Parts: sequence; C-alpha cells; structure tokens
Amino acid sequence: MTLTFKTKFSTAFFLSTSAVALALPAQAAETKFSTDTYKYLELFGDVFERVRRDYVEEVTDQQLLENAINGMLTALDPHSGYMPAKGFQDMQEQTKGEFGGLGIEVNMENGLVRVVSPIDETPAAKAGVQPGDYIIGIDGKPAIGLTLNEAVEKMRGAPDSEITITIRRQGLDPFDLKMKRAVVKVQSVRSRVEGDIGYLRVTSFNEQTQIGLESAIKGINAKLGNKLRGFVLDLRNNPGGLLDQAVMVSDDFLERGEVVSTRTRRLEDTQRYNAKPGDLAQGKPMVVLINDGSASASEIVAGALQDHGRAVVLGTKSFGKGSVQTIVPLGRGESAMRLTTARYYTPSGRSIQATGIEPDIEVKQATVQRPNAPGFRRAEADLPGALRNDTTTAPGAPANSAPAVPAAASTPPAGTPAAPAGDARTTQDTDDYQLARALDLLRGISVYQQASQNN
Repeated sequence: MTLTFKTKFSTAFFLSTSAVALALPAQAAETKFSTDTYKYLELFGDVFERVRRDYVEEVTDQQLLENAINGMLTALDPHSGYMPAKGFQDMQEQTKGEFGGLGIEVNMENGLVRVVSPIDETPAAKAGVQPGDYIIGIDGKPAIGLTLNEAVEKMRGAPDSEITITIRRQGLDPFDLKMKRAVVKVQSVRSRVEGDIGYLRVTSFNEQTQIGLESAIKGINAKLGNKLRGFVLDLRNNPGGLLDQAVMVSDDFLERGEVVSTRTRRLEDTQRYNAKPGDLAQGKPMVVLINDGSASASEIVAGALQDHGRAVVLGTKSFGKGSVQTIVPLGRGESAMRLTTARYYTPSGRSIQATGIEPDIEVKQATVQRPNAPGFRRAEADLPGALRNDTTTAPGAPANSAPAVPAAASTPPAGTPAAPAGDARTTQDTDDYQLARALDLLRGISVYQQASQNN
C-alpha cells in the first residue's frame, strides 16, 4: 500500500541537504551534534557490542545492523522501512506487475500484520481473505513479533507450495486459511460492458496501469459507440502504487487543472502535477467506486475527479493514506529503504491523511435479491374495478402488462460477506449492490443531461 516516486536520490540531493544543515548558526549546529548525536551513537555501540557478546544465541553483525536500520525507519510511521536485497527485488517485481506469493497487500498496525486488500484473482482473494483481516499466524507459527518484511518473506515462496495463514477477523474466532502460492500476474485494469455503461476496474497502480486503462476505454467505445452513456471507475480494494500512474489515470479524465500536489517539509520542494488537455471519456458522466480498501494512489484519483466535479464518488470512506514514499537504493543498490518524504494534497488543497475520501453518496455493500414471484408488483392496475387507461395504443391490452421490475435491493443480515469487487460477470449475475447503484445513478445522470439538451 505504498505510493512511491520512481526516482532516486542523487549525490547532489545529499549535498544540498548538508548545505541546509550548515546554513544554521555554526556554533549551535556543532554543539547540538556533539552533545546529543555522538552520545547516542556511543550508546548504540555499547548496546551492539553487548548483544553480539552476550545474547543467548549467536547473531551476525549483519542481522543486528539491518534490524537496527529497520527499527529506526519503522518507528517513524507505518510505511517507512528497510528492504534487504530480497525484499527490494520483490518490490521491483511487484511494481512491474508480476511477483510470486499469495497476492495480499499488507501493512503493520500496532505490531500486527493487517490486510489492506487482497489482489483480484489471486490465491488470497480466492481463499476469502478480506480487507481489515489480521494475519496472526503463518504455517502454525505466530506472526506477532515479526517485522513486516519478515512476514511478507514467509508468505512468499515457490509456486504451488502450500501455506496456512491464521486470520483474526472482527466478530469471529481466529481461523485458518490454507492455500497454494502462485505466480501473481497483476492485470491492473479489467473492463466490461454493463448494458450501455462502460465498467473499468483498476486493481492497483503499476507500470502498466495507464496503458491498460487507455486500451480498455478504446475497447468499450468500439463496442458501444453512440450508445455509451458513461463510465464506472471501480477503485474498491485498490491499495495504491506508483504516483506517476495515479497522475496519468486522473489526467485521462480531466481537460485541465491540478491533479495533485506533494509537499515535503521544505516548501521549496513542493511539486504540482497538472492535467493536459484531452478527456478519454469525452465528457461522459462518471461514477467512481471506493471503499475502505481504497488507499494511496487510488485516493489521489478519486480526490482529483471529485474536486474537479468530474465524477460522482460513491461507496464508503476510503483508507486515508495521504503520504508519499520514496524508494532510496542503498550501498551498491542491492538493498533499499522506503522513506516517507512527502504528503499529498488534492486539487482543493485538502489532505486525506487519516481521514480518507468521503464519498459524495454513501452506499454500503449489500446483496441484490430477486423477488420470489418474478413480474409481481403492487399497482393501481391490480385493484378491483380500476379504470383503464384511455390513451394506450392497444385498447384491448391488459393495464398491468408492464415488464417485470429489476431486482430489488435489500440489506444483508449481519455477517453476510460482500461480493468481490471487480468480478468478471455482469451485475445481473452478482450481488454487487454498490455497482448496481452506480449504474442506476449514471443512467439517471445521462437521462437528465439529454433532457436538458433537448430543452
């Protein structure tokens, strides 16, 4: 769930930050550095020597130093951390859209591994892992006490190898899920046609996302042509990804204006990303679907389209990750650190950090159920002795010959699992209540716009 810059710190950057430090009053800077920093460095050295000499089991210097680095970073915030060589390689593979494992996006919360969201059509999603689950055990061993990198490393493995994770879910006793690892190929954009609506599902923001989205929109336009009423952009359970991809996806639907700004602790490093002319949706109405698994880059897209009035945001409040991480290669580039370097702000200047994107229309997930008697509805025409309609084109036709109404919506009983977002079937075959409401809303907006144009 990391929003990253695809950049590297250069030597010049480190030199410039050193220059800033030296710009302070020389005496004050030197005094603070000598009395505080050296004291704690000496303390660290004492602890390091005592551990390597007296700890109950032998540990290597590399283990101690890497753990110390990771501890320094993870204590800052939930998204900073150290990546050893294997972890750095895995991150690069994931960014490219292909990696081995279960397909779970996780973060660390109060010392526990928390699921941000499973990735569509991966072993985790098929096994029923849900956003908000806590992974408390891996192959029968406690996950509590592991670092995030250690937990991720244990969940990775050779394709077809089996793994059992123990889940703690609110309202339920802990339970085990057994699954097989697989090569996870993330198709970050999937699409289909829902009647006269184009449905776009974006599962993550990797290097292929914008290209995939552009291709999907072209395909929908080719299928529907002038019949196309609008688009649903489904960002539910999208944990985020690359900043540049979030900017490009937002730009695909905007003609002008700011998409997002990022601000570091130095005001002069503020960056603004603006849209270029050209709306791939050609101004057609849009609904963006979000939920509490929508984080980081997906919140940038939802916030930009919401602030510009380009789309109606529907669903439930998003995750609320408003920070940007920079991947900094270390040493010879074999390892790296993920460091939170900036906050991002939507075009209106709001930060969504820890608050999330509030949907324009709140719709909680529910099930869609069909009536037991298809075609039945209560109507004036069903009443005994009801007057007939004297303007019908077929005078002999029964007054209650209206077609069957669409499926009625009802809220599910407590504990009913929500339908998986982005299922490849049509909404007529699923229980995706939020998507059904989005389609209804889009058709209503389209009818209203047509009526306004005719008047």
